[in-house]
Amino acid sequence: MKRRHFIKTGSTVALGLPMLPNTLIFKQLNPIEMVKEFEVLIIGGSYAGLSAAMALGRSLRRVLIIDSGQPCNRFTPHSHNFITHDGEAPAEIARVARQQVERYDTVHFHEGFAVEGRKTEAGFEVKTQAGDIFQAKKLLFATGINDSMPDIKGFAACWGVSVVHCPYCHGYEFRGQKTGIRANGKRAFHLASLVNNLTDDITILTEGKADFDAEQMEKLKRHRINIVETEIAELEHENGFVQNVVFRDGKKVGFNAVYAALPFTQHSDIPAAMGCELTEQGYIKTDMFQKTSMEGIFACGDNANMMRSVANAVYSGNLAGAMLNMELTEDYF
Repeated sequence: MKRRHFIKTGSTVALGLPMLPNTLIFKQLNPIEMVKEFEVLIIGGSYAGLSAAMALGRSLRRVLIIDSGQPCNRFTPHSHNFITHDGEAPAEIARVARQQVERYDTVHFHEGFAVEGRKTEAGFEVKTQAGDIFQAKKLLFATGINDSMPDIKGFAACWGVSVVHCPYCHGYEFRGQKTGIRANGKRAFHLASLVNNLTDDITILTEGKADFDAEQMEKLKRHRINIVETEIAELEHENGFVQNVVFRDGKKVGFNAVYAALPFTQHSDIPAAMGCELTEQGYIKTDMFQKTSMEGIFACGDNANMMRSVANAVYSGNLAGAMLNMELTEDYF
């Protein structure tokens, strides 16, 4: 029978300890201040990161989650289309998830913002903004993305409430209501086709010359979808709920919801700095097992997939955790 190694973290710093698969860490006072070396570092502690940590914790892997507390959907009052949690507040789903992950003694949490990562002979090293340095055999980025808000008065206040990105996440709540789509070209046409099943009162807000081919224009006209090319000056709202869209020419039109296709940046620039390849759209490129182009580095959640939903984040995190465990098993066994 294999001997298990126990690391008591209450009195000594455990840097340089061998990375053994069956090592258990007793959680005591401030254990992260004492244990700096793990099997997996997870950067980002929202749905994807927590899901990966649970999979790894159930296999007794030494895991550290570094999280700055800035999830992508923090502006959204309710989360939808995630079975068993439909309609719950995102923060509540995350709270319960963290509470469940904390039951696994080999999983630890550190509040901080990761600012630097590098490859080492033993694996990887990550430094936080506060100067803390942690080491691990493998690295997982569950860092999400940052949406780039346009310079439109009232837009940011409505984001995630009545200015939304996804018909699957928010469309049912705005069914049958007057809806705008702030986009152009293929993206606008795609959104219009999906939203058309939810309401018959749609206006595409291109904020410039409409970019649709003849076939697309014919379909938009057939479905009585209007197009307004004038730039938007302001979104009038009440507590984040859109009342009117005010255009640069002074015209004002009432809307209940506006879909917006926004550009984005990676929430963390560490993956790119470490050599992880990005897709043409700006996501971290991964294979079907959430592995990036860099050996030993994985990515999951919104930073690696355009399907921005809690359900997808949980799925991709669970898969990443399982694949990380498999790689560690191959390394040790």
